[in-house]
Amino acid sequence: MAKAKTAYVCAECGADHNKWQGQCGECGAWNTLSEVVVEPAGMAKAGIKNVGYSGRADVAAITPLRQVSQVAEVRSSTGIGELDRVLGGGLVEGSVVLVGGDPGIGKSTLLLQAVAAMAARVPALYVTGEESLAQVAGRAQRLGLPLDGLDALAETGVEKILAQLARTRHRLIVADSIQTLWSEQLTAAPGSVSQVRESAARLVRYAKETGTSVFLVGHVTKEGGIAGPRVLEHMVDAVLYFEGEVGSRFRVLRAFKNRFGAVNELGVFAMTDKGLKEVPNPSAIFLSGAAGPTPGSAVMVTREGSRPLLVEVQALVDQSPLSNPRRVTLGLEQNRLAMLLAVLHRHGGVGVFDQDVFVNVVGGIRVQETAADLPVLLAVLSSLRDRPLAEKTVAFGEVGLSGEIRPVPNGEERLKEAATHGFKRAIVPKANAPKKGRVGEMEVIGVERLVEALQLL
Repeated sequence: MAKAKTAYVCAECGADHNKWQGQCGECGAWNTLSEVVVEPAGMAKAGIKNVGYSGRADVAAITPLRQVSQVAEVRSSTGIGELDRVLGGGLVEGSVVLVGGDPGIGKSTLLLQAVAAMAARVPALYVTGEESLAQVAGRAQRLGLPLDGLDALAETGVEKILAQLARTRHRLIVADSIQTLWSEQLTAAPGSVSQVRESAARLVRYAKETGTSVFLVGHVTKEGGIAGPRVLEHMVDAVLYFEGEVGSRFRVLRAFKNRFGAVNELGVFAMTDKGLKEVPNPSAIFLSGAAGPTPGSAVMVTREGSRPLLVEVQALVDQSPLSNPRRVTLGLEQNRLAMLLAVLHRHGGVGVFDQDVFVNVVGGIRVQETAADLPVLLAVLSSLRDRPLAEKTVAFGEVGLSGEIRPVPNGEERLKEAATHGFKRAIVPKANAPKKGRVGEMEVIGVERLVEALQLL
């Protein structure tokens, strides 16, 4: 018998190597190569001829972009408004969406609710590779979901799944999960790099050829990324991540990649005994329920995708017993906090070099934009002086290394969101302040330097 041909595939970028080596030559990642069995291409069976550059085999024609007709994307509502928001307005026909998250966070529950809501309009199939049909049906009944038009299949073989789909012609598929699927053409075990990549490629090809929408549930690693090859995220049209604090009933669904909508779009859900419920006003859950203003707390207006959100930033400054004081952040970048504290000392005249500084964004939200710079410094100074900010005060703005307050995008929308929630005062970059100095009943104060903002306190 001929010896099976093997290759070494990088789990990060999917590059193939002839032999094992410690570092991937394509992406530079260490210890990510794993051995997989490569089956012969079988070009003769497929009827493909080996044609050179001068051959006359059928090839795709080159078309000028100006001659390509624009076809509007056909979207279908999932019946869940927050999921539609994250997807960019609904589910696009023929799209493949990868949903990842920690175990038990609600991935299967959300998708089961979505397909149950769409089954009345679109023939849907729930493919389970981890649970039995009785478990899926029991969850659906416990959640009180309508089961009319919703079919289920307990199968892990990709070829058998596609054979069933060829006969039934379902228009919506949920594969739970992609790590349990396997192809008969590969001898590797299910969940390996080659099996995950091949199974996903088969489903993506089927979705594009038939216009079927596909949801893929993906496991996550200890580091929080999708398990399997990194190329899996490049193959699909959208990558959604479920986030949530341990013990909290709130869940955040965030889009990290979306070919049909905005990236970093945010959807907020609350886990109940009847499944995941939409949170129509997420700003309310991210604000403190304290009776009055407290030291070390500042409210900012961040922007997630197309939605402005009011988020509370808390800081705790305490005398440090260590020679190297700690800088701990939850929901913010730690290196940026160190930079902001240096700016506060150099241009604000306030030093915390002998203090431990802890910063937390309430609600488990991760703020990745620079509009949080000014609120973080105000919260730090408030905690250091043990004096709360004025009640109903909101702030946002980027702080530069020279102490200037830089404007941030969509300042008008942020101010309107703050005014809607009853805030009376806003400290913002001068370029973001309106000419009238007010938005509704809210006073807007524009500042150009960090010193001006500190003097307002």
